[in-house]
Amino acid sequence: MIPPPVPSLIPGTRLVHVARQPIFDAAGDVVAYELLFRGRMDAVDAERRDAYATSQVILNAFAEFGVDEVVGDRTCFINVTREFLVGELTLPFGPEGVVLEVLETIEVDDEVVAGVTALAEAGYEIALDDFELGTAHERLLPLASYVKLDLLKSGAELDEVVHRCRAYPGIVLVAEGLETGEQLALTNRHGIELRQGYVLSRPQVLTATALTPSRMRSLQLMGELSTTDGDLDKVLEIVAGDPALTLRLLRATNSAAVGIPGRVSSVRQAVVLVGLSQVRRWAMLMAVEEAADVNGVQLAEALTKARLCENIAPSFRVSPDAAFMAGLIAAVAGLLGTTPAALARQLPLSLEIDSALSRGAGPLGQVLRVVNAYEHGDLTEAATAYRGDDLVGSVMAAMRWSTLTLGAAL
Repeated sequence: MIPPPVPSLIPGTRLVHVARQPIFDAAGDVVAYELLFRGRMDAVDAERRDAYATSQVILNAFAEFGVDEVVGDRTCFINVTREFLVGELTLPFGPEGVVLEVLETIEVDDEVVAGVTALAEAGYEIALDDFELGTAHERLLPLASYVKLDLLKSGAELDEVVHRCRAYPGIVLVAEGLETGEQLALTNRHGIELRQGYVLSRPQVLTATALTPSRMRSLQLMGELSTTDGDLDKVLEIVAGDPALTLRLLRATNSAAVGIPGRVSSVRQAVVLVGLSQVRRWAMLMAVEEAADVNGVQLAEALTKARLCENIAPSFRVSPDAAFMAGLIAAVAGLLGTTPAALARQLPLSLEIDSALSRGAGPLGQVLRVVNAYEHGDLTEAATAYRGDDLVGSVMAAMRWSTLTLGAAL
């Protein structure tokens, strides 16, 4: 099969990847996906690579694609490192629909047992990856919901391993690394409930275009959230000043595993719904991630559009916060090479914003039409539709604001 062409990137954007490998039940139905890292680690120190890979998978799945886009209503298995198990890095999502895989390479000591115990008590389901008898990982069997067995390694010991795991009625067995029909028959013979491997399905790599976040903005956000009494208004200023941070927050808000109900109509509402504590967790992951350089011109144009929508909103009796959000999403859609309607479908937007972006409906749709007309040089249409006195003045004010905002961040 000829691979699809790599899309040309707009400055200020990058390609992000995540792989998913199906996990099947005995009837052949997909019941879950394991999410896997796909990317380069050339510039990552060896001791940071595992944490980096986990952080990238979480950020990409939850904040770039939206986890619902990746796994739908199925469970997702995510490999986690020691840092996440013992609390050095905090998981930015709740336990719903997520299984945490403890890798066989993790040294299980008292600190790890205590951390896994706390996660299990908080409702997270635990899977033991590539489990073998005679290792310290046996200490985690009472806490596990799933045990994954590599049939390539188990061999003659498989009977004993299965028997040992069956002593814990709550454990579901997963046969992984299945490559042949013989191994699949062995899985059936032992009554192993779930199956995963190349003989059933290879991992599928998903790729999307994402905005590159400002390194300085991410550091500013991390600094503001470093204390327990972070200033909400300052956090809002930082997030709203970087389209990439805003989009990540919205996608994270829309993820079922975050546990946030409802739809949002402003950056403030998204931050309040998620909570500063949850935003802090995402900021910690972004600090782990390597951030590439941003293109200031592209971001300035996106912020100018959002701010212009906000500035003229009162003339259409529209909430300035909702107008800013709609303008920002419309601008980001252009940077990502998609349509505002397509991007809106991925986000937990209020009906007013969704209708404006998808169909140009309502007063907010009129705001977007005015701004779009001005951007395309149709000054007559823009001036005719605008009910205010000084459209050019509003444009200049928006440009000054975006320049100052980016100047403070870059």
